[in-house]
Amino acid sequence: MWRGRYFLGLSLLAVWLMGTAGCGGKANTASAYVDPHPLPIDTLTVDVPEIGTHGGRFVLAQTQPPRTFNSIMANESSSYDVTDGRLYTTLVDFNNAAQTLTPQLAKSWEISPDGRVSTWHLRRGAAFTDGHPITSEDVLFSFEVYMDDSLHVALYDFLRPYGRKFELSAPDSYTVVIKIAGPYAMLVPIVASVYVHPKHMLERAYRSGTFASAYNVGTPPESIVTSGPWKLKEYVPNEKTVLTRNPYWCGVDARGQRLPYLDELVYLIVPNQDTAALKFDAGEVDALDDVKPENYETYEKGHQKGNFTFYDLGPALNTNFFFFNLNRVRDGKAGKRIGSTYVDPVKYAWFSNRDFRRAVSKAIDRDAIIKSVYHGYAVKNWSTTTPGNKIWGSPQPDGYDYDPEGAKRLIAGLGWKDTNGDGVIEDTRGNPVRFSMKTNSSNLMRVASMNFIKDDLAKIGVQVDASPLDFNSLITSLRTDFQYESVLLGFQSGTPPDPGMSQNVYRSSGMTHYWNVRQPKPETPAEARIDALVEANVNTIDMTERKRTFGEIQRLVNEECYFIWLPAMVYKVPVRNRFGNVHPTVIPHRVIWNIDKVFVKLNGTRA
Repeated sequence: MWRGRYFLGLSLLAVWLMGTAGCGGKANTASAYVDPHPLPIDTLTVDVPEIGTHGGRFVLAQTQPPRTFNSIMANESSSYDVTDGRLYTTLVDFNNAAQTLTPQLAKSWEISPDGRVSTWHLRRGAAFTDGHPITSEDVLFSFEVYMDDSLHVALYDFLRPYGRKFELSAPDSYTVVIKIAGPYAMLVPIVASVYVHPKHMLERAYRSGTFASAYNVGTPPESIVTSGPWKLKEYVPNEKTVLTRNPYWCGVDARGQRLPYLDELVYLIVPNQDTAALKFDAGEVDALDDVKPENYETYEKGHQKGNFTFYDLGPALNTNFFFFNLNRVRDGKAGKRIGSTYVDPVKYAWFSNRDFRRAVSKAIDRDAIIKSVYHGYAVKNWSTTTPGNKIWGSPQPDGYDYDPEGAKRLIAGLGWKDTNGDGVIEDTRGNPVRFSMKTNSSNLMRVASMNFIKDDLAKIGVQVDASPLDFNSLITSLRTDFQYESVLLGFQSGTPPDPGMSQNVYRSSGMTHYWNVRQPKPETPAEARIDALVEANVNTIDMTERKRTFGEIQRLVNEECYFIWLPAMVYKVPVRNRFGNVHPTVIPHRVIWNIDKVFVKLNGTRA
């Protein structure tokens, strides 16, 4: 029934294109900004295509509110779209356009010939939003928190090459030395993923065991001290998040003007993609990071009248998939005995059967999903690295694609059949094969895909109960209480988009090893082999060997059908022409990855 539910946004968009030029917010005018502080000794001079002027604001729609302003504890895009690279920064930055790692808080670094020792030289004069200097003590503190065993944050496993944590020391206030057990391909990318947090503000919370709740969305903005080019100005729950410039930020343009150019970056929180589109149409939003493909043609035809550019970014690096709940109780806190399953044992037996998972994958008509849900703007994908990844996305591994007769043969091989003629097969004990699937209701394409899956599985006698729900409830089910049978979700690409950034997915101990998270030790032979391959992949800098081991990882994951892969969308995004230095990329965050360099043009037109 969801196959025809997208005409509202399209028709309203057409009305706007006929009658509105989308002139944008009145606040988007340049202003005379007087820098209140002297520049640091070691400025970060940024090479920008266009030298800008200060003033104005940039408004972006966001379909989910942030859950925290603590970058270390952020686990969802709605949070780290605000925190990572905006509120907080790192020693090393990643340039989405050039796809290269560049100096940030570290002005330089050296790595020993054996890869075991690296020395990082910090910028003197770089400061937090309260003016407190950023020193090596803050870097050591941030790494300590990321490597904390009890917090076990998403980056935790990345900081333990060869099973040993990074060892850090600080010879002085502006030098950090990192020692590791051996060559590590992900050394610089992982350092680039550690966001620096203020020791002087957060150490007390960390030592008292309350760090996980520090800098939550209820914390007054003036109490949140951050290291990046922006600071939190205002948060209105379910309405907006407003950032303003860090007056102490070390970044400058070639003329010595302190960045960011903009006065404000605003995340307007909206219920769904349709509402976001309407806000863009009305001129209340300056860009859309996530546009439904059914509206692509209309945007392409209306960009001149609407004074925006519709950028074609190619296949997404984000993925879509669903998976079954194979988690077991590990601590007894769920009111169940340790080792028991969260799902009904009958269903657990189905879900843990590889042939059942393969049959489910073979039952799904991905070409029909591409044609209908994505209006042709999608590609098939069988990996955490999609065809949009120029280095790692080719060649694509094989997956169990649409083969309904093959699916039926696998089901028959399990001894399952429809004994009472009601259209639903029963297992060998007479249990109807039926399970529920959850996804976030605000993502209408996921909901539409889920309904296609429901219809496709019905054709092989498997009943799916589609259960869209709000994102926060979904995350609770996924990460806290494990009260789900299957979930349709996706991964946002790591930055940089290297498969080593997916260690947390592939390792059996990983927090995003979603089908069975944080295993004390691998619970299947396939997962034990994948763990070994991950170690081999990241503990070498030989690209030929890394590509070989990653290919084997993908083959094993797909042989087991731990993820039932779904198409990856081809992304196109609209951005107002009145902004300079706009350079959307397919690597998230697609639009605002370089927002500290974006400025409002005086003539309000595209250069």
